[in-house]
Amino acid sequence: MMTQSAMEVRVGFLTEAGRRPSNDDFILAAMGENSLLADVVVSIADGTGGSPEGRMAAETAVRGFLDAYLHQPKTLSVERAAANALNCMNNWLYAQGRSGHHREGLVTTFTALILRAREAHIVHVGDTRIYRLRGERLARLTQDHTHPHPDLHHVLVRAVGMEDQVRADYQRHSLEAHDRFLLCTDGVHAALNEGKICALMAMRGTPQEDAARIVESALAASGQDNATALVLDILALPSALHRDIESSLAELPIAELPQAGEITDGYRLLSAISNGRYSRLFHALDTKNSNREVALKFPHPRVAQDAIYRSAFTRESWVASQVQSPYLAEVIEPEPGRRTRLYVVMPFYRGETLECRLKRQPAVSLVEGVDIAIKLSKAIYALNRRRIIHRDIKPENILLELGAAGASGLRLIDLGVARLPDVNADGDVVPGTPSYMAPELILGQAGDEFSEVYALGVSLYRMWSGGEYPYGEIEPFSTPRYTKRVALARYRPDLPAWLDQVLARATAVDPAQRYADTMEFAFELENAALKGAQLRVRHSPLIERDPVRFWQVISAILLLMLILALAFHS
Repeated sequence: MMTQSAMEVRVGFLTEAGRRPSNDDFILAAMGENSLLADVVVSIADGTGGSPEGRMAAETAVRGFLDAYLHQPKTLSVERAAANALNCMNNWLYAQGRSGHHREGLVTTFTALILRAREAHIVHVGDTRIYRLRGERLARLTQDHTHPHPDLHHVLVRAVGMEDQVRADYQRHSLEAHDRFLLCTDGVHAALNEGKICALMAMRGTPQEDAARIVESALAASGQDNATALVLDILALPSALHRDIESSLAELPIAELPQAGEITDGYRLLSAISNGRYSRLFHALDTKNSNREVALKFPHPRVAQDAIYRSAFTRESWVASQVQSPYLAEVIEPEPGRRTRLYVVMPFYRGETLECRLKRQPAVSLVEGVDIAIKLSKAIYALNRRRIIHRDIKPENILLELGAAGASGLRLIDLGVARLPDVNADGDVVPGTPSYMAPELILGQAGDEFSEVYALGVSLYRMWSGGEYPYGEIEPFSTPRYTKRVALARYRPDLPAWLDQVLARATAVDPAQRYADTMEFAFELENAALKGAQLRVRHSPLIERDPVRFWQVISAILLLMLILALAFHS
């Protein structure tokens, strides 16, 4: 048995050579890493040719696909991740089959069933099949890719390794508890009609018992080919994905903003933490769970008809379920049926925002700032490695947490405008605060790891400078000019020159000149902090730092030389 959060599946399979001297079928079941959205993947393949090449092709395709698929980010859609994995295997088999070492070629059918949350995804090429038994009704979910002529029905027209580009079918089906799936090769479905298969599946024994029963029945009916069957039962389904969360939250109303002292769904609102344009955040007690301290964010009624701001609450819940990091804000999912209006529940973190910290004395020291920078870099990287782009990194969204024992922590908050690959629409408006937005975002690009590094660099520059911006503050709807960056030394001459060099690279106008990601930035910062006294810093010439002053000095020197020349001549 394999479990996936609330999902439970049971699998059984059997493969037999039948009367053939070798077995060219291969089947494998696997599960992703132990996380909330790890996928269950079962795959079957039937190599062609009746030779060692057939078995090799089938096993290589299945093992290679599973390995490639399960190691891709879960933020990729199943369709894209599966296509990437299958294309890799097709390219390898096609190239090897024509290298001269494999005379018969490496060609195989391939069918995979991928279970993610409440959906089944099918990737299929060839004549291996998938059936689904729901209640008492059997449905065939795949179509054979064979020659349409009755005398050539055994000839494949599409397979893995057959062409330089694999042509695979992709389907998506909703799951229901107690669904039963059968994956089988042509040695089974050619020997047993669908009525017989339905009767065997409907016996509802254990998957292993019924898989063995199906294979034995196929061999008894024909026995001319290899016979392989895998039976998978859905015992329970997992929690919903982003679209399911979005669908459920879409039904919740946006009511008038509550006031301190009120009780909402068992949450006693103690005091307002912040009151923004689009939401209000409260410190509250969860009276149904031992009065634990929580924070509740309510959307403002003015955004009730705005799908973008409504979806922000969905994103926070979804991202928090995907990425676990000690430096990211968490989201607490209320018990089913408890929430009667739209809001988000989070743990209550004691502390202050970085925006508040940079405004008070003493100024942030080098040691304190480097510690904050490294933690913040790790928070951003935890998102980016899952291809989630925060898009609104700024001191107001960085919480400096103070623990009960006095230990300091950090939480990157406000994930409502994060960019989710394969979820966001292409026309999604790029959000953010202009002063922290990289130049390419101002021009309309979607945002990536390079723009995250830029926002990180601006935030840290403000932290150390006491609130200043490297290129000046940028007003909304204005056209910024990134012509001259102000050196950090103008505001903090006590900080080392190497620090400004690190920040200058992070906030470079050209993305190619920035750090590749926030972890590279963190490594550079930490390494420079440890070896700062030994670093040789290149000081920019005066003409680069202040061209006007440079030419003023040159003019003064020339004037003095002219006066001296005239005096000497007279």
